Amino acid sequence: MATFRLRHFSNPHTLRSIAPERLLAFLEPYRDFLSERGYDLPLAGSSQEIDYNQLVSIFMSPSSSTPPELLDALFLVDEMSTREGMDSLIEDGSLVGFVPADGDDQTPADIAVQAWLFDRDIVERKHAQQFLVRPKSFEYYKTDRTEAPPFALPTTDTLRALETSMDDWFETKKRGRNTRVFAYQKDEEVWFLVRHGEPFKREESLQGADVEAVCYRPSKYDVVIYNRLLGELRMNARSKGEKNLYREQFGFHLFGDSTYFSINKKYTLDPLRKYGVASLSCADVEGIESITLVELHLFWGGAQREIEVRKAADVFSALESRGRDIPEHPRLMKAVFKVKFADCKTPRSVTISPPNIAQYTRDSDAVILEEWLTQRGFIEQLEVGADVGAAKALAGR
Repeated sequence: MATFRLRHFSNPHTLRSIAPERLLAFLEPYRDFLSERGYDLPLAGSSQEIDYNQLVSIFMSPSSSTPPELLDALFLVDEMSTREGMDSLIEDGSLVGFVPADGDDQTPADIAVQAWLFDRDIVERKHAQQFLVRPKSFEYYKTDRTEAPPFALPTTDTLRALETSMDDWFETKKRGRNTRVFAYQKDEEVWFLVRHGEPFKREESLQGADVEAVCYRPSKYDVVIYNRLLGELRMNARSKGEKNLYREQFGFHLFGDSTYFSINKKYTLDPLRKYGVASLSCADVEGIESITLVELHLFWGGAQREIEVRKAADVFSALESRGRDIPEHPRLMKAVFKVKFADCKTPRSVTISPPNIAQYTRDSDAVILEEWLTQRGFIEQLEVGADVGAAKALAGR
């Protein structure tokens, strides 16, 4: 069940912007509930006016008797009642036969309700797609196959089977069932949005002078991306259990092998120590103007598990000014870079944490940065001798 906090449906003007007959059709399945809350929904075609203020009052004060399906419907339609949501529903909905009513007086909320009445899956997919463009930290998993097998976008049956298998795990972790997986193809990659439940919540809700407990299960979106050229899976998820679940279940349902993605060592920071500032050269990578190391974490270990953090506007310049280099002995745990992209005046942060974590400010940065990381030898299991030589030449060293 979605949370019940609404941005648009908390305003009677938004409800008024929806054609009355569509709003009544949207709410018809919940007529009995509305009646229990003291509001008799007008019948379609009747002359009775809709009491928008009372509807808002009911929507904004859900109780334990509020149908979960109504909260889901309100939440998703409300979230898509924006200009951007309207455009995406019209554009993508046309691919499956959704055509909004004639006339140019359609509001974003009106379009969202029409799409929901046509096929709620359209609204769910477009709402989920919004979560593809948020900053994320990715963990990478490779296959030990020498060549990635041919890959086609999974069928609906495959996605449903994948959802069912993950439902069992989420249920045992007290997160409920009803997992959904949405697939989106992007050039050589296929992006999967995994929507699943979170632990149950109980919150207080005021009903006049009375206090009631509102119970609901929040939802969460995780991102799983498969690169068809590299045979590589990267994901953004919160817990170790979720990451293992995705690695195993995507391997099984996409390739028939739960151990398909078995290698989790991708990155190394050794080039920073071995080649110094030359490892930051990027003139051969289109789209990047400069890269600066601004933070480095060194693990000295020992009985106290000592970690040293070096931070500066330019770590290499700071070290050089004191006649020092990166120490030889500690393990390099994490590096933060400021990357000046050609499409932006302000540098963006990139964090690499071996063996398999990379954090980008934008998902779209990943492709360009992967090219740079490959060229400079920050990605494991690659022959980088020639590339490092090129880096030194580019750096004038």
